[in-house]
Amino acid sequence: MRHWPLLALRLTTPRLELRLPGLDDLDALADRAAEGVHDPGEMPFGEPWTDAPPHERARSTVQIHFRQWGTWSPDHWACSFVTIWEGQVAGVQEMRARDFAVTREVDTGSWLGRRFQGRGIGTEMRAAVLHLAFAGLGARCATSSAFLDNTKSLAVSRRLGYREDGFAVEKRRGEAALQQRLRLSRDEWTTPDGFEIHGLEPCLPLFGASEGITDPGGAP
Repeated sequence: MRHWPLLALRLTTPRLELRLPGLDDLDALADRAAEGVHDPGEMPFGEPWTDAPPHERARSTVQIHFRQWGTWSPDHWACSFVTIWEGQVAGVQEMRARDFAVTREVDTGSWLGRRFQGRGIGTEMRAAVLHLAFAGLGARCATSSAFLDNTKSLAVSRRLGYREDGFAVEKRRGEAALQQRLRLSRDEWTTPDGFEIHGLEPCLPLFGASEGITDPGGAP
């Protein structure tokens, strides 16, 4: 689409492709949500959307992408990529920002279907959007956060070089829970080999990054 070039934006790594989902991708992603994302006794999310019945999880998964597209602006955007592994939709890797043209800071969040966990996919797909942020958009910093009992997410962040950045108290299932904040600066980031960005140039104004692009890698 000439008026929505984000649909042609792709991130590739040695094992993965990340892209904004088409309708078939959204159907498959909804299936992943319905199948389950985590053990029912756990809750890695501040908004407990995974407590809903499977059919509601599937529908809300589709709806959130429509909402993000409909409210996107260069001053406030959330870019949710589907992650493709061996031809299958495995989960979501999101990157979001407010006033990016000024702050040059992004935040990330993600989830994977349970049967795709434990394969290193979560680390690789986070690294893909960090490459987009730092090399493609010229970000200065990336942040993330996770509840203290979400050891898998915290391990991914530490593996990628994030530093601890204090704590925050959030409501989770009606109770207070402690979150670890994390921060990664551009100077502390080195893109692994085999990571590329495709179709970025026409998307830059939508990210509030029409200036400051450095070394996107891959085809423009």
